[in-house]
Amino acid sequence: MEGTHRVVSGGGRRVHLVEQGAGPLVLLVHGFPEGWYSWRHQLPVLAAAGYRAVAIDVRGYGRSGKPVAPDAYRMGELVEDNVFVVRALGEESAVVVGHDWGAAIAANSALLRPEVFRAVGLLSVPYAPRGGPRPSDIFGQMGGGDEEFYVSYFQEAGRAESEIEPDVRGWLAGFYAAFSGDTMPGPGAPDPHFVGEGGALRDRFPVGRLPAWLGERDLDVYAGEFERTGLTGALNRYRNMDRDWEDLAAFDGAPITQPSLFAGGSLDASTTWLADAIEAYPATLPGLVSSHLLDGCGHWIQQERPEEINRLLLDWLAGLPAR
Repeated sequence: MEGTHRVVSGGGRRVHLVEQGAGPLVLLVHGFPEGWYSWRHQLPVLAAAGYRAVAIDVRGYGRSGKPVAPDAYRMGELVEDNVFVVRALGEESAVVVGHDWGAAIAANSALLRPEVFRAVGLLSVPYAPRGGPRPSDIFGQMGGGDEEFYVSYFQEAGRAESEIEPDVRGWLAGFYAAFSGDTMPGPGAPDPHFVGEGGALRDRFPVGRLPAWLGERDLDVYAGEFERTGLTGALNRYRNMDRDWEDLAAFDGAPITQPSLFAGGSLDASTTWLADAIEAYPATLPGLVSSHLLDGCGHWIQQERPEEINRLLLDWLAGLPAR
C-alpha cells in the first residue's frame, strides 16, 4: 500500500513504521498475531482527513527490534517504544489507538505517559486497571481439568512455537477464522480459546474457510512476516504478564483520564468476558467520549468493519481538544 516505510532507531530501540499524511499525530498499535498491516484500512482514511497516521510494528514483530531476553517485552518497555516513536518523528504529543494487545499498550501509554499521549482509543480489548490476583493464577484456573486456557498455553518458551512454526500460514488462517464474526465456531462447538489435554490450539480452529475480511494476499503478508521472524517475539508479550503486574503495582486501580474511545465486537470474547470492565468505565475511563459494540462483529474489528471503525475514529478525533 502507499505510505512511507521507515525504521527509527536509537538508544537500543528500533521501530519499523508506516506513515501517511500530515497533521496531528495518530499512532496505531496492533495486536497478536498481526503487524502494522492490520491498520491498512485506517492509514489512508486518517491521512485524507488531515492526520499524520503512523502504524508501527510492535517490538518482536516485523522489522522492529527483537530482543533476545524475554523480559525485554514487559509493558513498560513497549510504552517507551511508543514514546520513542513520537519523539523520533519530531512530535511532542500524539493520540494513541490500539487493538488487542495494542489496546493494552495504548492504555498503558496513556496511563504512564499522559504528558505524551493526549487521548487514547481502544479496540476490542477494554481497559481494566491493574489489580487482583497475579495473572498466571487467574489464567491457570480457567478451563476444566482437561482443558488449558490459551494464555497459559503460551507461557512456556518454545511450546506454542512448536505448534505454529511448522505451518505458519495454515495456523494463522485458522486463528483468524476462529475469532472472526463470520467464521468462528458456533454455539456448542469446542471453544478455540482452550487447548484440550494432549492436544494443540489449532485442533479447534475452523478449516478451509477464510474470513471475509482476509484475502489470500492479506494472509500472504502476515504469513510472510512470521515465517521470516518466527513467533517468539510476539509470544513474549504473553510471557510478561506477571512482570507487568509487579511493575505496575503503583498504578493499582488507576483510571485513565484523557479523552478516550472504545469499540468492540458483540461476538468477541474480549468484550463478553470483560463486560464488567466496560461497565466500570465511568470510574476507570472518566474521559470516555465514545463507546460502541458492533453487532455481529468478532475480534479483528478494524479489519472486519473498516468503514464503521473509520467513521467512529474520525468523529472522535474531530471532537478532541486542539493539541
